[in-house]
Amino acid sequence: MKRFFAVKADILPGQTLLESYRTLPGAYTDCFSIVIDRQASHPEFVIAFYTSFLFKIERVILKIGIDKPSSDSQAKELAEGHLDHFSAWTVEQRESNQLLMCDCIKRTRSWLMVEPDLANNTSRTKLYFGTAIVPTEELENGQRQIGKVYQRLLGFHKLYSRLLLAAAVAKL
Repeated sequence: MKRFFAVKADILPGQTLLESYRTLPGAYTDCFSIVIDRQASHPEFVIAFYTSFLFKIERVILKIGIDKPSSDSQAKELAEGHLDHFSAWTVEQRESNQLLMCDCIKRTRSWLMVEPDLANNTSRTKLYFGTAIVPTEELENGQRQIGKVYQRLLGFHKLYSRLLLAAAVAKL
């Protein structure tokens, strides 16, 4: 529970793969972060995230609900850059310290990034998890929005995002 409270809503850092969605009119983006007291590589973080106990529950739901199975070994291959599909997601972009995934219906993006916590101590690592929801509904005034279902789920999404990040840290 202590880790959950250490996860903070954060400002999306500059030069991230999620930035183009932050500036997309009508899109929703968020960013959560936590600093851990050790160095962690991006592959370690990706593996921990997608193999955490909480994400494994999501993987089971995706396997049963939409026939998108995945395994821990596939999570490892994804993290190491040897796989571009994982369950319901496809790699949209990848850099050495970040990964942007697109869901199978192209409505959401999931983003994972690591960076040294240079502000405090180089032996610490800042872990980021963010989401983008692409707007699809058009309003009468021509503006676009993410849609009422997504809007209603944002409270749950924010809680779940913090829990996912805390679960990944527990695995690290």
